[in-house]
Amino acid sequence: MRPFTYIRPATPQEAVGAFAEAGEGARFIAGGTTLYDLMKLMIERPNYLIDVTAVQGLDRIETVGDRLRFGANAAMSAVAEDPVVGRDYPVLSEALAKAASQQLRNMATVGGNLLQRTRCMYFRNGGGGIYPCNKREAGSGCAAIGGLDRGQAVLGTSQACTAVSPGDWPVALVAMDASIELLGPAGSRSLPVGDLYRLPGDTPHLEFTLGPGEMITAITVPKTPAGRLSTYHKIRDRESYAFALTSAAVALEMSGDRVEGARIALGGVATRPWRTSEAEEVLIGHRLTPELALAAGQAAFRDARPGRHNSFKTELGARTIADALIIAAGRGRT
Repeated sequence: MRPFTYIRPATPQEAVGAFAEAGEGARFIAGGTTLYDLMKLMIERPNYLIDVTAVQGLDRIETVGDRLRFGANAAMSAVAEDPVVGRDYPVLSEALAKAASQQLRNMATVGGNLLQRTRCMYFRNGGGGIYPCNKREAGSGCAAIGGLDRGQAVLGTSQACTAVSPGDWPVALVAMDASIELLGPAGSRSLPVGDLYRLPGDTPHLEFTLGPGEMITAITVPKTPAGRLSTYHKIRDRESYAFALTSAAVALEMSGDRVEGARIALGGVATRPWRTSEAEEVLIGHRLTPELALAAGQAAFRDARPGRHNSFKTELGARTIADALIIAAGRGRT
């Protein structure tokens, strides 16, 4: 572990100011459940840690009005267990409850979770030149391409990187058209959650669209009747404490058994949280049947580019979507 300076500001403005003063070697930290791991692996090497957990008001959960608003420091477990979220937006509650362990959910924050970096084993274990990884060292190559790629992405990949985006929570937020509130040296702004993530292209080491010194202060989700008919369906190697092989966040607007609106996003299969308009378009205006649900799932993977060991994700992913659609629609009958 390298030495670093630790700062604990009291306001968002102080936090942003501390970052600007510290310069390029600074990092914001909240729950620390990801950053500390990356520091131990020598992937992140901050000179300054700016702890935002003492900032007042950043942990509020607001469910009144025409939107949900979650302060960036709200614990994952607190949002998952909120009664309004659980009742009216199960896709959000389930995405959080199916992530990590209870201990981590008690520590990790909903804002910090959005900035979780990939769990690709070459990225995590590629230090010291053992395995080339373009995310760790730009231009060094990608050992996963042609290597052990069972857990890698099949959507949104490039010749430089196939690392899968690991989060559950961002997938649900993308499906629900959520936005983040940001504060930085240039002031405040709002950004759709989907626009936070970059495709790898030729620069996979550039993962997020945040400006220097910008911090997430809140997440907002527009309220919609589709929230009631929603689910987050996650397939993994073991029932708990495992990352998704495939997952689907689904929310529906139904008129009887006819689909009037659909929101579908995928996890475990893409280089960023993946909204699939192709699957949504298959459904609109039609009666939802198991056959149509599977056709929608297959449409989502029409442009998939599997590697040597992960071609199973295209079929498994399609069936994950199909199952999620039936689960979500069934909530209108309970």
